[in-house]
Amino acid sequence: MFAPAWLLALLNRRMLVCIFTGFASGLPLYLLLNLVPAWLKTEGLSLKAIGAFALIQFPYTWKFLWAPLLDRFGILPLMGRRRSWMLVTQLGLLAAIAWLGRLSPAEHLPTVVALTAAIALLSATLDIALDAFRRELLPDAELGLGNAIHVNAYRIAGLVPGSLSLILADHLPWQQVFLITALFMVPGVVMTMMVKEPLVATGTPRTLRAAVIEPFREFFGRHGVKSALLVLAFIFFYKLGDSLCTALATPFYLDMGYSKTEIGIIAKNAGLWPMVIGGIVGGIWMVKLGINRALWLFGVVQLVTILGFVWLSWLGPAPSDAGRLAVLATVIAGEAIGAGLGTTAFVAYMARTTHPAYTATQLALFTSLMAVPRTFINASAGWLVESLGWNHFFWLCFVMAFPGMLLLLKAAPWNASPEPIAQPASP
Repeated sequence: MFAPAWLLALLNRRMLVCIFTGFASGLPLYLLLNLVPAWLKTEGLSLKAIGAFALIQFPYTWKFLWAPLLDRFGILPLMGRRRSWMLVTQLGLLAAIAWLGRLSPAEHLPTVVALTAAIALLSATLDIALDAFRRELLPDAELGLGNAIHVNAYRIAGLVPGSLSLILADHLPWQQVFLITALFMVPGVVMTMMVKEPLVATGTPRTLRAAVIEPFREFFGRHGVKSALLVLAFIFFYKLGDSLCTALATPFYLDMGYSKTEIGIIAKNAGLWPMVIGGIVGGIWMVKLGINRALWLFGVVQLVTILGFVWLSWLGPAPSDAGRLAVLATVIAGEAIGAGLGTTAFVAYMARTTHPAYTATQLALFTSLMAVPRTFINASAGWLVESLGWNHFFWLCFVMAFPGMLLLLKAAPWNASPEPIAQPASP
């Protein structure tokens, strides 16, 4: 009796590797998105200042500028291009995160800004290497499921700074909290040491000039300028509303009257299992459904779950009780399902759109555009909240989610099949 294709794909070794790539990629970003804002708020910084901290994430939006270096060079020859960059950046992140907890934002604000910017730079560079490594590891048939597992692990990693670390912060000094958080980078380091460098049939760019210019020439030449710009616009807008909605999620929960421990416990229990089960089911569904249709269906779920924040903000601040804890659990679970499904299909779409010879640079371009809302637009979140109030702010986020859905008509039509691209050899 033959096993179904989705089960064979789910149980192979490449899916296990995707768990580790997702966890290593997600931890430093969620540290910047969840733990650092909570830390700054408890240290007395204003919402405007906390929102402005989103600007330190600028490397995520500009990483395509140095991605050609990762396509052209490796820094530890014995480990290969991808693995050498993965190892160095993960070790740098481990050290920087541990050091951050030794500082006081009130007394060492310039140093805190510099160090969080360094974490963002290292994290963005790690993402370039991990995205390229995963694209070269997975055949096209496994992109949907592999990226579903990667995204799930990515978001599970967010429970460390967004849940465990918040709980610990009620009982331990921040220095110990950041040290414990930093140690969760170790599994990714171990994975990097144990895996092999993927084999790519098309080889690597022979010169730095080729690594810089050819990825853009190939992309625009393959699609045509008009279609290529539509693809880039879609990548910019698809996660815009969802990203802005969660920019100040932890300060929002605190303003609604919940304690850090309640937020941490509920994020773990209400967010984890809906996210994991929904993401895996979504990835399996994508094997038959296809990436285009998944973008439509998962995008609708992502859009609707923004209304959970509208609901919670409409209820307003109040002491937490069983009923209000249930409301928070519902909002967090809905956000986990919606954003997780949307990101799963979105990442698979971006990976499918790359050419195997220029994986790092083209994926860095796409994910940079994806990060622009999170970095620059989200920096205005604190100002928008103080000007509009939480409820009107979340309605604005809901409206801003529609342009990305409309661009699906051109970027990923429901019944369209993608044009074939030269494929890398299976590892």
